[in-house]
Amino acid sequence: MQTMTRLGPTLKGFHHFGSVLPKATPLRSTSEPTSSTLVWTRRVQTTSCSFKLKDLSLPNSSWSSEMMRLYEHYNNQCKVELEGGGKREGPWKRMPSYDRFFKKEDSGRLSSDKTILSKARLFIRSIRELGAAFEFVIFNNSKEQKCVGIFQCGPLLEGPPGHVHGGAIATMIDTLAGVHANQLSGSSVTVYLNITYHSPIPLGSTVLIESSLDKKEGRKTFLSCKVTNTDGSKVYTETAALFLFIEIHNLIQEL
Repeated sequence: MQTMTRLGPTLKGFHHFGSVLPKATPLRSTSEPTSSTLVWTRRVQTTSCSFKLKDLSLPNSSWSSEMMRLYEHYNNQCKVELEGGGKREGPWKRMPSYDRFFKKEDSGRLSSDKTILSKARLFIRSIRELGAAFEFVIFNNSKEQKCVGIFQCGPLLEGPPGHVHGGAIATMIDTLAGVHANQLSGSSVTVYLNITYHSPIPLGSTVLIESSLDKKEGRKTFLSCKVTNTDGSKVYTETAALFLFIEIHNLIQEL
C-alpha cells in the first residue's frame, strides 16, 4: 500500500533546527554572505533552541538494551582514537534534539498570541513520559551523505492492535529525512513523502531508519529512506522523499 503525503512549506522539515540550521548553508554560488543570510544568522541566535535546553537524544532509563547497543555503535564512531593518543572527529555525528523551536521569551515578539507560542512544542518531542512514544537518536555521516536514526516505538504510538500507527512511522521518516536534507542543502521543507508500507512494526520494537541522497537539482533534494529491523534483514517501509530549500528567515518573519 502506498500513501502520498504532501506537506508543503510547513515546519515539519525543521525538527532539529536547534542544532541543524545554524550550521546549514544556503545553496549559493558565492562564498560571501548575503544580507538575507546575515539576517537569518542573527535570527537563529535569538530564536533557535538554546543549547541549555535538555538534549533529548541522549540515553535515558527507558531505552532498551538494543537501543543502547546501537547508540553506542554509532556514538563510538563520532570520535576516532589516534595512535599517539587523543581523538579526532569520526565519520558520524550525533544530532542533538530538543522539545521546541522557539524559546518561551520569543513568543511575545513573534506573535500576538503569546499563549500558543509559549506552550508550543515540537510534535515528536511533546510527550514527556520516558519511553511512552518517540524515543530516538539521529546520526549523520556527511562524507557518505547518509543519515541513520535509531527509533524505539513506545506504547502510545499504537495503531493496529500491538503495532505502530502508520502516521507515527511517517513522522519518524519525515524527522530523519528533514534532518538529512538540512544537513545536505540548508534549511528545507518537505514537499512529499511517498511511503510504501511492507510490514507492520510491533510496539516496543527498536528499528533503524536510514536516509541516503539520490540527487540534488537546484533547490530540490531527493532522498531515499527505509525502515528496517536492527540487523537489516526485514524491511518495514521504503520511502521516496523530496525536500525544498527555502529562505527560512522569511517564514519566521511571518509569525
